[in-house]
Amino acid sequence: MRRYIVAIFVIFALICSFSSLAHAAATKKVNINSASVKELATLKKIGPKYSQKIVDYRNAMGPFDKPEDIMKVKGISDKIFEMNKERIVVKDETAKKKS
Repeated sequence: MRRYIVAIFVIFALICSFSSLAHAAATKKVNINSASVKELATLKKIGPKYSQKIVDYRNAMGPFDKPEDIMKVKGISDKIFEMNKERIVVKDETAKKKS
C-alpha cells in the first residue's frame, strides 16, 4: 500500500513540474523581430506554417514597428493577434536602460 502512495506522489510531482514548464513557455514574451520559427510557434494558433510566414515577411519587409504589425502577415487575423497580444513584443525587453 505504501508503494502505491509513493508512486502516486511521484506521478503527481512529475505532472506538476511538466505543467509549470508548459505554463512558463506559454507566458514568455516573444519578440517577433528576432524569434525563430520554433519560438513563434509557441504563440496560440500559430503553428510552423504561420511561423515561417512571419519570418519570411520579416526578412522581406524588415522589422515590425509595433506588435499589431504581425497582422500584416497573410493569415494572421486580428483574432489571433488578440489571443497573443500580451506575449508579442518588437523589442528586447530584457535589455536594461542605463541611468
